Amino acid sequence: MQQLNNSALESKDALPPASRRRAAPIAPSEEATRPNTEQRLYATRIKVYARSVQGFWRRVKWGVVATLLTLYYVAPWLRWNRGPDAPNQALLIDMPGRRAYFFGIEIWPQEIYYLTGMLILGAIGLFLATAWFGRVWCGFTCPQTVWTDLFMWVERKIEGDRNARIRLDKAPMSAGKIGRKAAKHVAWFLIALATGGAWIMYFYDAPTLVHHFVTGELSSTVYSFIFIFTMTTYVLAGWAREQVCIYMCPWPRFQSAMFDEDSAIVTYEAWRGEPRAPARKGQSFEARGDCVDCGMCWQVCPTGVDIRKGQQMACIGCGLCIDACNDIMQRFGRPAELITYDSINNQIARAESRPTRRRLIRPRTIAYMVLLAIIAAVMAYTLATRTRLDVSLLHDRQPLFVKLSDGGYRNGFTFKILNMEREPKTFLLATDGLPGGEITVIGIQPQPSPSVELTVMPDDIGTFRVFVKAPLSSLKGKSTDFRLVLTDLATRQMLVHNAVFNGPGE
Repeated sequence: MQQLNNSALESKDALPPASRRRAAPIAPSEEATRPNTEQRLYATRIKVYARSVQGFWRRVKWGVVATLLTLYYVAPWLRWNRGPDAPNQALLIDMPGRRAYFFGIEIWPQEIYYLTGMLILGAIGLFLATAWFGRVWCGFTCPQTVWTDLFMWVERKIEGDRNARIRLDKAPMSAGKIGRKAAKHVAWFLIALATGGAWIMYFYDAPTLVHHFVTGELSSTVYSFIFIFTMTTYVLAGWAREQVCIYMCPWPRFQSAMFDEDSAIVTYEAWRGEPRAPARKGQSFEARGDCVDCGMCWQVCPTGVDIRKGQQMACIGCGLCIDACNDIMQRFGRPAELITYDSINNQIARAESRPTRRRLIRPRTIAYMVLLAIIAAVMAYTLATRTRLDVSLLHDRQPLFVKLSDGGYRNGFTFKILNMEREPKTFLLATDGLPGGEITVIGIQPQPSPSVELTVMPDDIGTFRVFVKAPLSSLKGKSTDFRLVLTDLATRQMLVHNAVFNGPGE
């Protein structure tokens, strides 16, 4: 990076991009601080020194950042009483126990389709939000944006605002510079460590994790995952920053498919701002545009975008350029919203002095809302009506059947009962559709009987070795269809499982 002279660093009115002023190129000192928004393969990164800004959209972003970070760090500490011998963490993915807990909802491995449904709901919801409000996800709620905002706030508190950071980076190495840089990176690392540790808390009881982390009782695997997530946060939010949004993230490359002319996006009113030129306070704005070419719009941008060039993939739609431009317009006594958050149709309408309107109900948004409603209704219905009992049956393959001394035949099965309730359950197992059929269960019912009682512990899987005996007269060829009927003795709930009884045939 080229050297910066003091006059350029102290100047409040930055020069415009070189691509916008071919006749008067940017001085080397300013060009070194100007972000490179041209998408060139293997282009060297020019560091973005984003300036702090105050205004409506900055307050919105701070509110979203504070809310999301609070939820992220606090949620693992919330408790939920599920009874004895059950995890009491409200939000937990219990990998050893093969369960996922969301307050009062318990998801078992075979119910993974609920996770699929949630992902589909999230995707369609994101499509709808994008169709309405543009890149609202990227600008306000994306984890990369949230943690980058936090890291940049720490950077400003330690190293100062834009000009101070530029001066510090170009200054020769000194004890003061080393101290500030070290303090910044220590703060970044501590935030990243808290972030990585909090993520593991969603898979590990939070108080236990903290205690075991401090005492060194965690396994090497858990320590490794904490380190991985810590370094991922530190590198992406502290070092990569806008490069994640521009080069790594796939979302900007296809989100335009959700846009239309009525989507609200960050736009520059070129019809009002051009022709642009520097101005002094009190100067007439006759025969010229409102843009004073101050460069504040790109100086506050976290990705270094000059919104005056039109829509760009690097623009995350955070609205900070709106705050910066409104402040400049206020200083010059010009109307606000030269850069604004609005639709293309409204921009055209204002340019032609026609009324503007927000069209939230459009064919594509109706389609997204209908899909959301259908999927949400299906998930809610299945969740409300799902059974807390399930069975599986595995027939012995060798031998398929055994002929007994009394002339009857016997088949062997492995029968599993899944009890999803937090209390022990006793069931009655019997056959149906197999006249004369009798059941023997190893370790429970040694003698053949028409039915047998089976007990399954709470929130557990009961595995039973079951033999079904049937006389030859009840068999129909080599295979006979029948049913195993499982009845909950407490609730009288019945579960019927189809099965096949193998015999010798004719």
